[in-house]
Amino acid sequence: MTAPPTSPTEIQTIAAPGFVYRALRHRAFMIGLILTGGMILAALVSLVWTPHSPTEIVITQKLKLPSLTHWFGTDHFGRDILSMIMAGARTSVIVGLIAVSLGAIVGTALGLWAAARRGWTEDVIMRFSDLNMAFPVILIAILLTAGWGPGITNAILALGLFNISLFARQVRAAGITVWEREFVAAARAAGKGQIAITFAHILPNIISVIVVQATISFAVAILAEAALSYLGVGSQPPDPSWGRMLSESQRYIFYAPIIAVWPGLAIVLSVLGLNLIGDGLRDLIDPRLSRKR
Repeated sequence: MTAPPTSPTEIQTIAAPGFVYRALRHRAFMIGLILTGGMILAALVSLVWTPHSPTEIVITQKLKLPSLTHWFGTDHFGRDILSMIMAGARTSVIVGLIAVSLGAIVGTALGLWAAARRGWTEDVIMRFSDLNMAFPVILIAILLTAGWGPGITNAILALGLFNISLFARQVRAAGITVWEREFVAAARAAGKGQIAITFAHILPNIISVIVVQATISFAVAILAEAALSYLGVGSQPPDPSWGRMLSESQRYIFYAPIIAVWPGLAIVLSVLGLNLIGDGLRDLIDPRLSRKR
């Protein structure tokens, strides 16, 4: 008995020449990589060094303009804004990584299961996803906060639950399309079971969908974490957070508007960078788009 043919998508993705070269030529992808790399670098550096302590209060230095001592100025408590931005990047990266990883692992497993089994299994998983998506992330976080109190853990859990539904729906839709392809029928004829086909043929052919969804979900997680912290149900003091920095700066917006600019700019650039990476990866990984470049 001959082995089933390898899927066309697998062949072209693996054999696509010059992936790195095409990535370097993709302007949007490179811009996104630089912006996202800057955020991750700031988060990593903040683990071992910041210009000043991000939690140190020096009232005599409050609301200072940018200078050689404080590059981004100081806030209403005299804390160094650059140090807080770097530490806030760490919070955003941690929340994004954990929430997206939770959603990707559980959601992908559920989506693959629904696509493979179909029938009542698919209906149950999709109805669970519909029910979960009916509740916005902020509402889920508020409900968790009411029961367990505010904190970054509840924010991560709320984002993770929401991401599970997103990944499950995306993976299920993409998986069903691949299950209808000829090479999957050939694999079935060769005697392969559903689990073997899922990991050998379905998952490799929808990896681009998962990667793009992960980058988009990462961007959404940063926005959601900032919104939750702004409302007071996310990261709690003294841990710095971009959203709480915006919340605290609004009362001083007419006296020192610069303290609201920096966290807002950090959020905008981080989300923009991740969205550009997602669009770029979709173009570079999808074989149909790769052939056009």
